[in-house]
Amino acid sequence: MRTADFDFKLPADLIAQAPVPQRDQSRLLVLHRCSSRIEHRRFCDLPEHLRSGDLLILNNSRVIPARLRGVNAHTGGQFEVLLLEQNDLNDWWVMLRPGKRARTGTQILLCDADGQPSDVRATVLGKNDEGHRRLRFDGAPNLAASLDTLGEVPLPPYIVRSDRSRMAQDRERYQTVFAGPPGSVAAPTAGLHFTEALLAAVAARGVQVGFLTLHVGLGTFAPVKAESITAHTMHEERYELSDETARAIVEAKAAGRRVIAVGTTTVRVLEALGHQASRSSPASVIAGTGKTRIFIHPPYDFKIVDALLTNFHLPRSTLLMLVSAFAAPRETRGREVVLAAYATAIREHYRFFSYGDAMLIV
Repeated sequence: MRTADFDFKLPADLIAQAPVPQRDQSRLLVLHRCSSRIEHRRFCDLPEHLRSGDLLILNNSRVIPARLRGVNAHTGGQFEVLLLEQNDLNDWWVMLRPGKRARTGTQILLCDADGQPSDVRATVLGKNDEGHRRLRFDGAPNLAASLDTLGEVPLPPYIVRSDRSRMAQDRERYQTVFAGPPGSVAAPTAGLHFTEALLAAVAARGVQVGFLTLHVGLGTFAPVKAESITAHTMHEERYELSDETARAIVEAKAAGRRVIAVGTTTVRVLEALGHQASRSSPASVIAGTGKTRIFIHPPYDFKIVDALLTNFHLPRSTLLMLVSAFAAPRETRGREVVLAAYATAIREHYRFFSYGDAMLIV
């Protein structure tokens, strides 16, 4: 299939610039994939679409304040640093802008979150094939522990913040209420709609709730640039699955109960593990840590996930391709089903992308 097949036009005013006042008051488009029937609901109505015995799995990765700002120690030129992956203590791969001014050996004096000079300094150690820089940080025992005072919320570029006063709200709302292990540089956005009260209502309905961790990288949201989707190289992300959640998955699948994934990041972990298990025993999903490059696109045979809760995604993105695959497993027509649902959402003025509304595919 061609990347262009997953393109669509979205009015700019439908790109959500801020969350709704209450998390669970986002809208919820329910797509019944067998009939393509659509319902228009609110996210707080989610429990009505769940059954006793369902297993709902969420990604509990915590977003870190990964955007840093600094100046060239010699010229005073400004830099923006986006942390991508930690190699070792105070040793990170980053996206650095402007990259052309960041030659090996360049030193950057970091500012704190208020724009004031800090004691932390970064030195450019090198560059990889993707154009990312490797930085060594000095002046802090552990940079990761200092990010709350140094860093900003790494909002995606389509969310514009001209007023820094709104960033205090972003620190709370660009984070799930159940966030745990830190490590993501972008939010697992489907989970942003949940409140503690809604999770309690889900559990009261007899739904089992489980968690896994996948640290979301920038590649999750990157558009596919290759003309053919099969030529795209998928990014790699780290995950962790606990013994408790692994047992819950095995028991649910053995009993014929639904496994409902909250977010495409959750799907990627479950399906990566599901395909590993299918090579040995369909009932074997092994807990542990690892990395995955799984690229899910039509046609795709899902091994674990039976229903999907997700947001509305960018054109030409791997996330839209994954959702299209889920709308019609083992077929290619899911693209048409999803794009038709997106067209309906646009006509009904749903809000798109990270701070936007949600979609449940059952």
